[in-house]
Amino acid sequence: MPQMGESIAEGTIVRWIKKVGDSVDRDEPLFEISTDKVDAEIPSPGAGVLTEIKVKEGETVPVNSVVAVIGDGSGKPASETTAAPAAPARASEMPESAAGQPEAAPAVEAVVAGIERVPAERGEAATIEDLRRQKSSPLVRRIAREHNVDIQQIHGTGINGRVTKTDILGFIESGSTAAVPAARPPVPTGHVPAFRPGERVEIVPMTIMRKKIAEHMVMSAHTSPHVYSVYEVNFGQLAKLRDRKKADYERAGAKLTYTALIAKTVVDALRAFPVFNASIDGDKIVYKKDINLGIAVALDQGLLVPVIRNADERNLLGLSRAIEDLASRARSKKLSPEEVQGGTFTITNPGVFGAVYGLPLINQPQVAILGVGGIEKRAVVVDDAIAIRPTCHISLGYDHRLIDGADAGRFLAYIKERLERFDEAWM
Repeated sequence: MPQMGESIAEGTIVRWIKKVGDSVDRDEPLFEISTDKVDAEIPSPGAGVLTEIKVKEGETVPVNSVVAVIGDGSGKPASETTAAPAAPARASEMPESAAGQPEAAPAVEAVVAGIERVPAERGEAATIEDLRRQKSSPLVRRIAREHNVDIQQIHGTGINGRVTKTDILGFIESGSTAAVPAARPPVPTGHVPAFRPGERVEIVPMTIMRKKIAEHMVMSAHTSPHVYSVYEVNFGQLAKLRDRKKADYERAGAKLTYTALIAKTVVDALRAFPVFNASIDGDKIVYKKDINLGIAVALDQGLLVPVIRNADERNLLGLSRAIEDLASRARSKKLSPEEVQGGTFTITNPGVFGAVYGLPLINQPQVAILGVGGIEKRAVVVDDAIAIRPTCHISLGYDHRLIDGADAGRFLAYIKERLERFDEAWM
């Protein structure tokens, strides 16, 4: 399992592209993984024959775990097997504390079985509930140690009850105490079952990406009081400019899209209104010096938000190339985790599917998000006369803890004015 970035501690095998007995070339896609940052196809580190698969589809293992064996093809390919859980460390191998006493062995995650051993220091038989609550990544356990949190208190929302990074950060943010043991959270009052006994239904598990999106969106709705403003923008002049320059950009190897024109305008607006390029840290405001612009890309199985780093250092041609490149690699699962994190502001385009406008949730820890509606010809008033112009509704979702309606109005008015009067000098 490759290390896909400094903050990535584990990965889930989503799909094996090759089967036991298949020949594989170096750098040929071998399997597909999903992390809490990105989905990606993993190339083979060498050529040979896939002789053994140690981790089944759907299982999560720490980085650097052995997930498969590639042989030279001289022997009979091994059948697909399940490895035994790792044995607990011997006392002589246990790390020593600063005082010289051996520390309790950390929970050991079995490479294939997908369970973790309960630390032996507890001196009690492990129940299924114990195992469920102990399931967590090294990153989550480190956060737990730093904040003196008992992971057993936290109800995991990951696969098989796994405690995710979102779970523990939400637990810490809520101010919950680690001193009082908590049982499985009760079913919320007023909970309505998804289906009734005897009802004709089909039940399928969420994909890894869908679960991560769900966790992030619930956290965003819980964190930020969302407020929205919507403006209508006349794209008449912008459409003419795009038609004039489209061929020039194609010759330069880029597509001049409305998304690129809007992105350039938003970057200029973020320079003028830095509060929209910020985050909230407790009772402090963190103003970001770099403008890292996220552009949402819809996939068949979910949504990714690749990030254009230092977008304010690019001209319109550079932004056009970056948007096209990131969108293409997002759809082909060629992005690295670093390319989908660190964004400071996000643009999403529900209008591509025909929506008049959308009201998207903020991509935490950002404080605002711009939604772009469909571009349609509509009747508008121009110089006291009715005319037909291509128009677009843009919506701004913003965190009311930091941004007021007046701030949002000024920000959107700036974007509207720039889009309606877009000048070639700004390209």
